[in-house]
Amino acid sequence: MFKGILKDQSVQTSIGVIFILLIFGSFILPEWMSNNFMYGMSRGLAVLGLMILWRTNLVSFGHALYYGFGAYAVALCQKFFGVTDIFLRLLIAVAAAGLLGFALGFILRKYREIFFAMLSLAFSMVLYGLLAKAEFLGSTDGMSISPSTFFGTELGRIALFNFIGLVVILAIIFAQAYLRSSLGHLTTAIQDNEIRVEYLGYSVEKAIHIKYVISACLAGGAGGLMAASLGQVDPDSMVLWSVSGELVFVTIMSGLGNILAPFIGAVIFEFIRTYAFEWAPQAWQMIIGGTLLAIIFFSPGGLWSLFQKLNFLRKKNNE
Repeated sequence: MFKGILKDQSVQTSIGVIFILLIFGSFILPEWMSNNFMYGMSRGLAVLGLMILWRTNLVSFGHALYYGFGAYAVALCQKFFGVTDIFLRLLIAVAAAGLLGFALGFILRKYREIFFAMLSLAFSMVLYGLLAKAEFLGSTDGMSISPSTFFGTELGRIALFNFIGLVVILAIIFAQAYLRSSLGHLTTAIQDNEIRVEYLGYSVEKAIHIKYVISACLAGGAGGLMAASLGQVDPDSMVLWSVSGELVFVTIMSGLGNILAPFIGAVIFEFIRTYAFEWAPQAWQMIIGGTLLAIIFFSPGGLWSLFQKLNFLRKKNNE
C-alpha cells in the first residue's frame, strides 16, 4: 500500500517541497526564518489532524487539548524520568494524546456540528484550568524543557529542524495512505450521507472514533515537537482556547484540497504573525483577523484553491 502511496503525485510533490525547505533552512536561510519554518511544520501536524477530522464535517474548537497534552507529556517525562531522546519524546507525546483521544472519543463520537465543537472546547478548558492551578507543573509559568538528544548526543537547531522535516514527510505519507484506504473513503462518505452509511452496515461512530484518535495523535505529536523546539511549555501557549482558534484559523486558511496545504498554511501563519507583531505590536491580532476575512471573502477554499486556480490558468494558457 505504501509503495503505491509513494507514487502518488501529491505525496511526491510534498516530499520534494519538504526536502527543498530542509536544504534551504539548514544552509541558506537565517536562523529566525528557519525557526519559523520549524514551528510552522510542527504546528502543521496538528492542522493536518484537524483537516482529516474536518473531512467528516467535524470541527474541533478544542484541539489544543491534545496539542498541549502532548507537550506536557514530554515535560513530565523529562521531569520524573529524565527522558530527553527526541524519538522517545515524540513517541510519548503521540501515545499520550492518542490515549486521551481514545478515551474522550467514546463521548465525542456521539455528537455532531456545534455540539461536537463546543464539547471539545469544554474539555480543553478543563485541562487548561487544571494546568493553570497545578503548582507542581509550574502553574501559569509552565515548565522548561532541556535540549533534545539523539542517542545521548545533544541535537543542535539544524538537526532538530531536519528531524521535524522527516517527521512531517512520514505524517504526509501516513495521512495519504489513510485517506485513500477504505476507512478513509468511508469517513468521507459519512460527510455526504451518514444515514446511508449506516444502512450499508458500517458503524459511523466507530469510523469517527478512529479518525478522532488519528487526529489527536497528530496534534499530540505537534505539541511534543513544538515543546522540544521552544524549550518551554505553559498553559497559555499550549492549551488556551486561543491556541485551538489558531489551529482552526490555519485550517481554514490552508484549505482541505491537499495534504501539503496544512503545512503551507501553518508556515505562512507563522510569518504573518511574526511580521504583524514586529510592525504593529498593538494591533497584530487585527492583521491576522483581516487576513482570515480576506481569505473567506476572496478564496473560500483556502490558499490551496489559489494554487489550483493558478495551475488551471497555466494549463489553459499552454493549450
